[in-house]
Amino acid sequence: MAEKRDYYEVLGVSKNASDSELKSAYRKLAKKYHPDTNPGDKEAEAKFKEASEAYAVLSDADKRRQYDQFGHAAFDGGAGGAGGFDFGGMDMGDIFGDIFGDFFGGGRSRRSNDGPMKGQNIRKAVRITFKEACFGVDKELNVTLKEECEACHGSGAKKGTTPETCKKCGGKGQVVFTQQSLFGVVRNVQTCPDCHGTGKMIKERCPDCHGTGYISKMKNIAVSIPAGIDNGQCVRIRDKGEPGVNGGPRGDLLVEVVVGNDPIFRRQDMDIYSTVSITFAQAALGGDIRVGTIDGEVIYTVAAGTQTDTRVRLRGKGVPSLRNKQVRGDHYVTLVVQVPTKMTKLQKELLMQFDEAMYGNSEDKEEDVSEDGAKGKKRGFKRRK
Repeated sequence: MAEKRDYYEVLGVSKNASDSELKSAYRKLAKKYHPDTNPGDKEAEAKFKEASEAYAVLSDADKRRQYDQFGHAAFDGGAGGAGGFDFGGMDMGDIFGDIFGDFFGGGRSRRSNDGPMKGQNIRKAVRITFKEACFGVDKELNVTLKEECEACHGSGAKKGTTPETCKKCGGKGQVVFTQQSLFGVVRNVQTCPDCHGTGKMIKERCPDCHGTGYISKMKNIAVSIPAGIDNGQCVRIRDKGEPGVNGGPRGDLLVEVVVGNDPIFRRQDMDIYSTVSITFAQAALGGDIRVGTIDGEVIYTVAAGTQTDTRVRLRGKGVPSLRNKQVRGDHYVTLVVQVPTKMTKLQKELLMQFDEAMYGNSEDKEEDVSEDGAKGKKRGFKRRK
């Protein structure tokens, strides 16, 4: 059997190394040679076991003192753990939980369950109109909130009684269990299944809250929706969520805003888009038209010769910024020339005269059927090249 290397040599530290130096050295070696990062590598596995054995001894003050005095002989005849060392009496949960918190998916939690913890958040949705989203609005929501039971003052125990310390965990809220691992028996910690981490057991429950310590009540919560909010964004209302644990603060109420569609306006970020129809005469001659905006109607002067699908910008008529409602986006209006689908006889004649005046007559004649079914002649119009 190969002779064991000196534990200090294994970890690469001096015999005067501090606890933090030992831990740092072991962390580097363990991450380098851990079997999960070196699958199938027997040499890496052997080095990982060697480093783990060395750290298990040197990190324990009594075992380190024995090792410094007698060397490996201090542990001869052990229970046949890795390399003859007995890991069965070691709390490997302490070692790996402390050093490999990130390496083993979290390791053992060091936070006590007895400390104050913030309560869970509550999510609710509120529906508002397009214009309410632009300018802001105040709403009221009906929310079911848990309030401290007045009969037991939040203890959950019947009046005149008090919760008792959990016998399974001794009031710690955690229990230790062991399991066999590569290195022997490993101790781990989990939340007590009897008291669910509270450390207390209630024998006689409060009849008002049924032992929960809280009573659910419907509350009207005022919600101020800021100007410029967009669909899907949330408003946070502090301390209107679930109660905290062990004296911790309440959670928050998260109000998700659902903005309804508008038949006229469409939004993109802080800008608004809409379409306005104009007549052929307005497009050709120009003139003033009325354009609807979220602020109401405004007068816009159409330039003569405007073509259909022309887009114009109304500066500062868009959605206010969430950060500063004095800053607003723009409103883009697409002008569409409206073509009539039905015309009277007089309107048709006038339109023909206009076309003749613009483009001249054509010598070609076509037979046409009038509205009363009688055949007639329809003018053909020849466009100027």
